[in-house]
Amino acid sequence: MSKYSQVFKISLQDEFVYRLNFVLWRLRNVFSIFLVFFLWDSIFSVQDRVIFGYDRVKILTYIFALMFVKAIVFASKTMDVTGEIARGDLSNSLLKPLDYFKYWLTRDVASKTLNLSFALVETTLLFLILKPPFFLQNNLISILLFIVSLLIAVALYFLILFIVSSSAFWVPEMGWAIHFIITIVILEFLSGSLFPLDVLPKPIFSILSFTPFYYLIFFPIEVYLGKISGGEAVRGILISFVWVVILYLLMRSIWQKGLKVYQAYGR
Repeated sequence: MSKYSQVFKISLQDEFVYRLNFVLWRLRNVFSIFLVFFLWDSIFSVQDRVIFGYDRVKILTYIFALMFVKAIVFASKTMDVTGEIARGDLSNSLLKPLDYFKYWLTRDVASKTLNLSFALVETTLLFLILKPPFFLQNNLISILLFIVSLLIAVALYFLILFIVSSSAFWVPEMGWAIHFIITIVILEFLSGSLFPLDVLPKPIFSILSFTPFYYLIFFPIEVYLGKISGGEAVRGILISFVWVVILYLLMRSIWQKGLKVYQAYGR
């Protein structure tokens, strides 16, 4: 474990090497919360208005929860695997006495730890400035289910990123473009990080509930809010866990096939 603790420490230090990138990432999240907050606040300006099953308290809690959940789920270094493959640096990494997947998972944990620390400060400041109403969950079972769903969301995102990064084995020059389309465009929209997914038409929402994207952001927050609870929450956790297994097996299969065609370009 000591070697992975060293990876964790070094990864934290690396985050501060590219300070501008980190600051821009945090500013992007803050501004997105500002925009979404004022949008929904204006929609729910009429007292006691309920839309799509949300009142003003729960929709604004959803918005603030986004900053916390996204800092844990979406903060990741795994997309850098694309660059390692494209540049040929993967050869050096595979020679190290480290499990390659555990290495990147450790780097992810370091990134999430740092981003979560900043997110807590940012959320507190925004809360003091905007003074929104906030729903505080006091049901211990809902809190436990929220934590479990959040951990599964972390695993899902890690696996999705690794699968996307593996595309660089076949199209190294397109790796970053594919990452942008999937992780920035598709996942931001389909995960519920822009708006609650249940505002979509029911047929589309029903389809999304069987995809892994549904369980990245929307599902954990809904569990916290108590809108998904009891048997429905347990069912969702089981479905998301099945997706973890499916994506893990898919990732291992793609990775093994990718290594067979890997030619260490640039080395």
